[in-house]
Amino acid sequence: LEERGYQTVHDTTICDEPDFNHAYQTSRQVIQDAMAEYPAIALVLDIHRDAMTQGDGTKIKPTVEIDGKKAAQCMIIASTCDTEAVPHPNWEQNLRFALRLQSALHTKYEGLVRPLYLVDSRYNQHLTNGSLLIEVGSDSNTVEEAVYSGQLVGKTLAQVLDELKS
Repeated sequence: LEERGYQTVHDTTICDEPDFNHAYQTSRQVIQDAMAEYPAIALVLDIHRDAMTQGDGTKIKPTVEIDGKKAAQCMIIASTCDTEAVPHPNWEQNLRFALRLQSALHTKYEGLVRPLYLVDSRYNQHLTNGSLLIEVGSDSNTVEEAVYSGQLVGKTLAQVLDELKS
């Protein structure tokens, strides 16, 4: 993204230790602190790996070959939750952005993205109108597979952002 002229803030705070159950409370504070320090933030991406296992405990390693190289399959997660108790009134804007990115990734790199996953949880996506959760492979994918996928997603994301600016 930075190579394409987009300023980024990359926060590597580990939010699920020591308590996995409070990861999104912790990450919400991290996001709010970053937004206070950098008020121009327009897009928040929560990027991590999925944990995928079969019923018998066998780990799943989702990969696809792109241009002769193995890539970790990715999944975009979009929140559709909006209730009085858990407000997220602008979820449709994030969903439109997710659909645009999903379509661009599928068109450019067939098989890189698994189906878009709609959830009834906010996952902090209510904090901006440009928030998505992207799972890059699983805990069984290699670092090389995940990095390659990140590069492909980053290039495609930059193209989508360029289209939105014009």
